[in-house]
Amino acid sequence: MGERDDYTTTKHWLRMESRAAQNACRPVFLAGLANTALAIGQAFCAAQALSRAIFHIYNISFIGGFAVLAAMRTLLGIIAERASFKAGVVARRRLRSDSLARLLSAGPSLLRARHSGELAMIVVDRVEALEGYYARYIPAAFLAGAGPLLVFLAAAFTDPAAALMLGAAGLLVPFGMALAGIGAATASGRQFIAMARLQSRFLDRVRGIATIVLNGRAEDEARALAAAADELRRRAMRVLRVAFLSSAALDCALAGAIVVIAIRYAAVLAPTELGQAGLARAFFVLLLVPEFFAPLRAFSAAYQDRLHATGAAAELASLPPLPVPPPTLPVRTVTANGVSVAFENVRLIWDPSRGPALDGLSFRVPAGETLILVGPSGAGKSTVFEILLGFVRPDSGRVTINGADIADLVPQALSRLTAWIGQRPMLFAGSIRENIRFARPEASDAEVEEAAQNAKVSAFASDLPNGLDTVIGEGGYGLSGGQAQRVAIARAFLKNAPLLLLDEPTAHLDPVTESDVLQSLQRLALGRTAILASHSAAAHAFPGRRLDIRNGQAVPARGVA
Repeated sequence: MGERDDYTTTKHWLRMESRAAQNACRPVFLAGLANTALAIGQAFCAAQALSRAIFHIYNISFIGGFAVLAAMRTLLGIIAERASFKAGVVARRRLRSDSLARLLSAGPSLLRARHSGELAMIVVDRVEALEGYYARYIPAAFLAGAGPLLVFLAAAFTDPAAALMLGAAGLLVPFGMALAGIGAATASGRQFIAMARLQSRFLDRVRGIATIVLNGRAEDEARALAAAADELRRRAMRVLRVAFLSSAALDCALAGAIVVIAIRYAAVLAPTELGQAGLARAFFVLLLVPEFFAPLRAFSAAYQDRLHATGAAAELASLPPLPVPPPTLPVRTVTANGVSVAFENVRLIWDPSRGPALDGLSFRVPAGETLILVGPSGAGKSTVFEILLGFVRPDSGRVTINGADIADLVPQALSRLTAWIGQRPMLFAGSIRENIRFARPEASDAEVEEAAQNAKVSAFASDLPNGLDTVIGEGGYGLSGGQAQRVAIARAFLKNAPLLLLDEPTAHLDPVTESDVLQSLQRLALGRTAILASHSAAAHAFPGRRLDIRNGQAVPARGVA
């Protein structure tokens, strides 16, 4: 039942996407119809020229008309290709922006249920796999109905009986494609599953390469990756094997139409009995047969893009929707001059099988004070931060900032109010100055240097070749853990947000570096509302009120540090 619901959701999503892409595909539609009309004109010119040549009547005008129409079709083909490419680019850009917005709105909480490699595949590979759906399938689906109809009308005007034969042969094509499509859609979906598994496995093994080598499992993992790659190869070949069936059905219908109509015009072997006009009519209808099946052939080739898109769209359709503010509640901001935080009987469940992460948690942090959250791993400390950062909303209860429900705050306002420092700061490839300025891009050089001075970044940057302009690698490559953490603290100084969230900021640091970082954090917390979570004994000396959390609930306070 679940798979059927997912399939229905995917079909509905693709249907909505087809409607959204119609405006971008309209130039392709018009160019395709014009191309079919010119093809009918070419068939007429060719039929007239050939029938006259058999009776030794030569008229250069039909040959010239054929050449002019051929040049116009070439030009229309170029226009259609460019319009098709543009439609694909526009659709992919829109889809990728929408997917990223949905992932960002879900926040880090999505990583609890989805592998990061799988999420990267959704935004990159699955969106890219839909390019053919927008650039080729949607225009081809329209032209597969309009193009043959136009040719059928031209044939019916010339010879109604032959037109009926042509139409009957054309009706056989959708049945053959439908039979092949059922198997191809299933095979394509399985191919994407195998690709996602291979990507996730490869990413995991790259991350843990040191552990794999130290335990002597390199060859075993290499064989496992080879087996996963071979499985992907087999599934890809199954998709191609099933897809060839629709092409075979089209070729059979085309050959059958030509044979039946040729038998009808068997009198063409005696052109003197048929006459020049009858011979021209026979040639015209026979030349229309390939043009009748040309849009169907293009649709058959593009139909594989639809089957591929069905497998790719399943994950895109299942992404969490963008949050919509409740229409009955006012959207609010809060003053940045002092921030108080309150949790009122907050309850949140990540996974029902593991119980609640927060189970009726309540506490209050007045403006300008510091709260230290302590408790074992899994007690719910990080969940508190994720709620305050707006990454997740509680199932019940209320979280307020200066009395305003956090669910009613403008996201940009919440971001401006908050500065967060975690265990491992995210540093980007670029200079140290650029990484600090990331917190407030409009900041001047003097403000950046002041923040670096307050966080003691200048102390180690002065020993680097280019000071704050020294370039570091992705993830802070080139800096020690303590130096990277100081850059994160400098960001917080530069942002100057009134609410400071510190989630294990000294984890993985040696005692000496930890002591220096804590001193910088104490200076940063002055005059701000701060919430600190840490297992470190040194961090517990941080001045402020202490709150013990066990199993998502607050334990009576043990005192003030």
